[in-house]
Amino acid sequence: MGVLRDHPELVLFLCLALGHLLGKLRAGPLTLGGICGTLIVSLLIGAWTGVEVADDVKTVFFAVFIFALGYLAGPQFFNNLNRGSLRFFVLCGIELVCALGIAFAAARLFGLDVGTASGILAGAATESAVVGTAGESIAELGGLSPAQISQYQGHVATAYTVCYLFGLITVVIYTSQIMPMLLRIDLRDASRELWQRMRGDGGGLEEGEREALPGLVGRTYLVDGSKGRTVAEVRRLIGSLATVESVKHGTKVVSPPPDGLVLGSSDIVLVVGRRADVITAGRSIGPETAGVPELDGPLETAQLVVTRKETDGHTLGALRRTHPEFTDNGVYVTDVVRGDQDFPATADTVVRRGDVLTVTGARSGIAEVTAKIGTLAKNSATDFVYLGLGIAAGSLLGQAVVRFGAVPMSLGTGGGCLVSGLLFGWFRSRRQTFGAFPPQAATTLKDMGLAVFIACTGLQAGPQAWPLLKQYGLLLPVAGIVMVLIPATVSLIVGSRLLRIDAPLLIGAIAGQQCSTPAITSVTQAAGSTVPMLGYTITYALSNFLLPLTGPVLVGLLGA
Repeated sequence: MGVLRDHPELVLFLCLALGHLLGKLRAGPLTLGGICGTLIVSLLIGAWTGVEVADDVKTVFFAVFIFALGYLAGPQFFNNLNRGSLRFFVLCGIELVCALGIAFAAARLFGLDVGTASGILAGAATESAVVGTAGESIAELGGLSPAQISQYQGHVATAYTVCYLFGLITVVIYTSQIMPMLLRIDLRDASRELWQRMRGDGGGLEEGEREALPGLVGRTYLVDGSKGRTVAEVRRLIGSLATVESVKHGTKVVSPPPDGLVLGSSDIVLVVGRRADVITAGRSIGPETAGVPELDGPLETAQLVVTRKETDGHTLGALRRTHPEFTDNGVYVTDVVRGDQDFPATADTVVRRGDVLTVTGARSGIAEVTAKIGTLAKNSATDFVYLGLGIAAGSLLGQAVVRFGAVPMSLGTGGGCLVSGLLFGWFRSRRQTFGAFPPQAATTLKDMGLAVFIACTGLQAGPQAWPLLKQYGLLLPVAGIVMVLIPATVSLIVGSRLLRIDAPLLIGAIAGQQCSTPAITSVTQAAGSTVPMLGYTITYALSNFLLPLTGPVLVGLLGA
C-alpha cells in the first residue's frame, strides 16, 4: 500500500492496464470497452488506496485528447457545414434542452444541492467540461461560505463520476447494440450500403480486408491486331484509362516507348492500368503472353495532397479527363484518404481539398500530376511546433470569460482545445507543407489522453463515491441512465421519422450529441466501418461547444 501511495504514476498505469483488460471481457455481444473498464478500476483503486494524481496531469492529458480529436475531425467538420447538415444541429438542440431540463427538474423534485445537480448534468451528458464551468460558477455565487463552495464543488466531481459511469455504459450499449435493433437494421450491412451509395460503386473494405483482385495491373501482349501501328496510334486506340509502359522491340526493350515507334509482329507490349481497361486494350493489340521479366519495371508510389481550389468537388474520373498528365504518364490513383477515413478510388469518388491520394506510376509522371493538383504529402513525423502552438492557443481560448448577467461563461481548456483542434486540423488540410500530425500519431495521443483523464477522474472521486451513493441511494445511477435514454430516444425518433437521416449517420450523430467517444468507438466497431463518424463529427463538435455552457446556466437557475 505504501508503494502505491508513494508512486501515483504506478497506480495510474495500473488502472490503464487493468481497465482495458476488464474492457475486453465479453458478455454475449456486449463489451464494456477500455474506457468504461478504466473508470471502474480507477474508482475501486481510488476508494481502496486513497491515491490521487495531481490535477495538472488530468488537465494536460485532457487537452491533448480533445485537441487530437478536433484535429482529426476538423476537415470533415468544416466540409459538412452546409444546408444538408442543419438537420444534425436539431439533435444537439434536443440534447441541450433535455439534459438541462432533466437536471433542473431533478434538483427541484429531490432537493439536490447545486453541486450535485451540476455533477449529474456533467456526468449523464458525459461532458467533463461542465465540471469546470459549473465549479467556476459556484465560486461566483453570492451568499455561500468558502466551506460551502468547496463542498459543492466536491459534490460536482463526485456526482459527475457516478453518473458518468452509468451514463457511459448506457450510451455505449444503447447506441451500438439496442438502436440498430429498434431501427430494425444490421448496422454493418447498412453502413456498407450507405458507403456504396455515397462513394460510387466501389464499395468499401472492412478492417483487415484486402482486394482479391487488385485494381491496378500490368499485362503483356504479343502484337497481332496492332501490327504496323505506331505507339501513339495504339494509345489512342486503347483510350485514357490504360497506357503503354514499355515495348520489347526485337531484342531491345524501349521504356517509355516514343510515340513514333512502329510495332512489329514479334513485338511484346506492356500495358498498365485498371484491370478491366487493360483486358479491353489487349483485344486491340493481340494475345496475352506470360510475364516478360525484361519489360517489368518499378513503379513509384507516392501520396499527394489535393490543394488546388479548382480541383475540389470533382470526381477522379473527371480529373483524369481534364488532366492529360494522368494518361500521358501512366499515373493511377489507388486510394483516397480523408482525415482518418479511407475511400475507394473509383471513377465516381469525389475529391475534396485536403484529401490524400495514393498514386502509382513513373516518378516523372507523378511529379507532373502533383504540380497540377496539389503537393506531395509530408506526414512522416509530427510537427511539434504546430502541435504545441495549437494546444497553447486552445488553452488560451478556453480562459476567455464572457458574462451573461452575473453568470460567467467560458469554454474551458477542453472547449478551447477542441475549437483550436478543429481549426488547426482544417488549416493543415488546406496547407499540407507544414504542421504534420500523422493520423496514427493523432489517434494514439487521442486514445492515451482520454484513458489517462478517465483514470485520474476515477482515482480522485473514488473515496467520495460511496458516501454520496449512500446519501442518495439509487438516484444518481438512475439519473445517469435516464438523462441518456430520454434525449437519445427523442433524437432517434425525430432523426429517423422527421429528419430522415440514414440510420448509420443517425446513430453516430446521437453518440456525438452525447459527446461520447467510447460510444462512437463501439458503434464503428459494430458497424465495421467509419461511416457513422460522418454524423458524429458534426454533432460532437457542436455539443462540445454548447454543453459546457449549460453548467453556468444550471448554476444560475438554481442559485437564483
